[in-house]
Amino acid sequence: MKEIVNRIKEKFPVISETYQREDLTFITTDKIHAVETVTHLRDYEGFKHLVLLTAVDWLEDGVFQLTYLLNNPKEKIDLGVRVQIPRDNPEMTSAHHLWAAMATYQRELYEMFGISFPGSPRMKEPFILDGWDGPPPYRRDFDTLKYAEDTFFPRSGRSTNDPAEHMKKKMYPEG
Repeated sequence: MKEIVNRIKEKFPVISETYQREDLTFITTDKIHAVETVTHLRDYEGFKHLVLLTAVDWLEDGVFQLTYLLNNPKEKIDLGVRVQIPRDNPEMTSAHHLWAAMATYQRELYEMFGISFPGSPRMKEPFILDGWDGPPPYRRDFDTLKYAEDTFFPRSGRSTNDPAEHMKKKMYPEG
């Protein structure tokens, strides 16, 4: 895996690298080179399969971290390409032209985090949260309790039972 990372470092700026396991490594690059790096990995390094595109909200740092996780089926290795984008203007170059599934991941990240991928097909059509009118719910500053209190009618809370005591009462109702 180090050979692949070294080849990537010759072509693109790599901010950091993390060798998590023998078959799993993560590199971090800048926003400008992320899609180009992913394209190179697909076309020249054998990472033909897009495993996923996901995001992490680093609220305290004011950034979202996108991770493109790619798989090289021949070598049976995974490589994650990480990039940070600002939370206050969460926009990233679309990579939907590389894999058909990429557009789906990008739609999900738009809806759940508010991260925009200009040019990606059907970006602003309802996807998971059909009819949702609130802010993106996966952002860490989204207040689920306040949203629920403002949106839904109040109802009494649930009660919980200790499973052992509950079964004793069911099996031996007379004590």
